[in-house]
Amino acid sequence: MFIFNSSIGKKFIQSITGAFLVIFLLLHGTINFFSVIDSFTGKYGAAMADEKLFSAGDGLFKLGCDFMSTGFISIMVPILALGFLIHILYGCWLSWKNLKARGGWKRYEVASKATSDSWSSKNMLILGIIIIGFICFHLTHFWAKMQLPEMFGIGNFENNPYLLLNVTFGKWWVLVLYIIWFVAVGLHLTHGFWSMFQTVGWSGQTWFKRLKVIGVIVACIICFLFIATAVNAFIQANFVA
Repeated sequence: MFIFNSSIGKKFIQSITGAFLVIFLLLHGTINFFSVIDSFTGKYGAAMADEKLFSAGDGLFKLGCDFMSTGFISIMVPILALGFLIHILYGCWLSWKNLKARGGWKRYEVASKATSDSWSSKNMLILGIIIIGFICFHLTHFWAKMQLPEMFGIGNFENNPYLLLNVTFGKWWVLVLYIIWFVAVGLHLTHGFWSMFQTVGWSGQTWFKRLKVIGVIVACIICFLFIATAVNAFIQANFVA
């Protein structure tokens, strides 16, 4: 098929699945950041202490998790997550094929573009490998303890996401690994965001410059949302009674 065999078609697949990635991360990051707001309003600790569906806490993060469990969102999130996964896997595969076709890593570097391309644009394969590796690590902490038991009855269901945040990010080395992952995602997005729009035709000089700036802003916002959530959970687990 044309969409799988042509370079334009391959880039189009990456653009569409990349849009899924951005939407998924913004939604996921925003809801996670609600836990940071809850820590300032006192709802974080109250929700942690409540054993009956933590209703006494009734924090924004809890409400966000309830929202994610609604019918429409329960359907949309797996679709967005699947697009996210396809984007990473397909991108790694394309990068590997391009690398082999050019005769190796050194020959992949083009001198005329080296000064104009960003580090992230020249290392999307490395970033993709780091990201997908940490996705597996991440799934063992949250998805395997909430969605997997709820959907398939596998494992022990943990209903309190505040507790999972503390248990996961309470260890300093886990926090460091996650921050590395979040930064890798951010670097990936700084190139991927504007490249996504360029592929679908927004390649004019004026909008190209604007999209690069917007891409950096979006990447920074997403990084901030996730890093702030992780650091706050570490503080809550180790320094807040």
